[in-house]
Amino acid sequence: MLRQRLVAALAGAAIAFAATCAIAQPAAAPPPPAAPAATPPGMPAPPPADLQPNDYGDQANWLCLPGRQDACASDLTTTVVKADGTTSVEALHADPAAKVDCFYVYPTVSRDPGMVSTMKVEPEETRTVVSQAARLAAHCRLYAPMYRQFTLTALAYFMTHPPAPGTTPPPPRANVGYNDVLAAWNYYLAHGNHGRGVILVGHSQGSGVLTQLIRNEIDGKPAQAQLVSAILMGTVLPVPTDKDVGGAFQHIPLCAAASQTGCAIAYSSFRESALPPPANSRFGTVRFTPPNGQTLEAACVNPASLGGGSGAAHAYFYGQPIADTGQTAFEWLKGKTISTPFVSVPGLITASCVHSGPFHVLAVHIDADPASPRASDIPGDIKFGGVILKDWGLHLIDADLFMGNLVDIVGAESDAWVKAHP
Repeated sequence: MLRQRLVAALAGAAIAFAATCAIAQPAAAPPPPAAPAATPPGMPAPPPADLQPNDYGDQANWLCLPGRQDACASDLTTTVVKADGTTSVEALHADPAAKVDCFYVYPTVSRDPGMVSTMKVEPEETRTVVSQAARLAAHCRLYAPMYRQFTLTALAYFMTHPPAPGTTPPPPRANVGYNDVLAAWNYYLAHGNHGRGVILVGHSQGSGVLTQLIRNEIDGKPAQAQLVSAILMGTVLPVPTDKDVGGAFQHIPLCAAASQTGCAIAYSSFRESALPPPANSRFGTVRFTPPNGQTLEAACVNPASLGGGSGAAHAYFYGQPIADTGQTAFEWLKGKTISTPFVSVPGLITASCVHSGPFHVLAVHIDADPASPRASDIPGDIKFGGVILKDWGLHLIDADLFMGNLVDIVGAESDAWVKAHP
């Protein structure tokens, strides 16, 4: 039971932190082959050595494809709750004639028993793509591949079974998920892109995989010509201190305006009231020094104000969070039940990028009004045993908090890219 609760508490967890740190450093020469180590009792089974590549020509290997009735065609109806308690209902319609594409990679959500997930679509993947990507279909055609990701089950195991002194646990096959996403990307370029602009969107492990993909396949290469932007949420994207290019990417700057294309948005969100993050936080700081001695910091681009400063967060909260954390339904309006899949709360949340000690994070401020019939707080903290895990910040809702802002940004970037590529 304890392990199940830990898996739930860590849902959406950022295994991407380790991934992004690793990919930002020069690749070391591979070690010589070693005899396979025995799997310790209770450890999730690693994938077989002869794991076969996925065929992304098989539509069953995609969560979302354009023109298909799938998770990205879900009901996105939203109840808008104003500060005075009045409500209205808002609908969103996908644009079947969208001029650009979005390629989305979901975060760590799989509860499959192995070290890497299967390719079976489970409720966790479905509700995550609905929460984090489906709304972008207002301005782009959505491609979302399934991939064999490092699972929550494995993450929980390694967090609760640290290696004994002087021993090293068998390493996970970190490239399985990346190789799947690379195969899906190459299939998309060959069969779906047709010269269109594309926005890469990811969260947590998905952002880590996409960062690696961009470094290896896009940054400074011909495919960069198709890049409208990269939206990398809940990750550590290293950049030189006070600069907008360098570090993880050499030719892709951070975005500073909605009309800018070929740029990246990256951030990790924390409650303003919880700053600075704990020293062990997985987000907001770069924990290595590159060989050239360059000083790096975590990128922070505020979707609510790309040019800097504070801005109003246009949040869309999903009634089915990306993970079942065992928490009861949130009361957005006193004495009232919200029946739509999503809730929006204009005027409740503002955000700004701040430096707090060694951390560079997106600070979320709640404009609480205890006299209002509307909620004066938001859900999204990761809890274990009733205690908030402050080192995770608002990782579970990195996307929800700024989804409306991101939809607007995608629309503006799409217009700018199409205008520049008649």
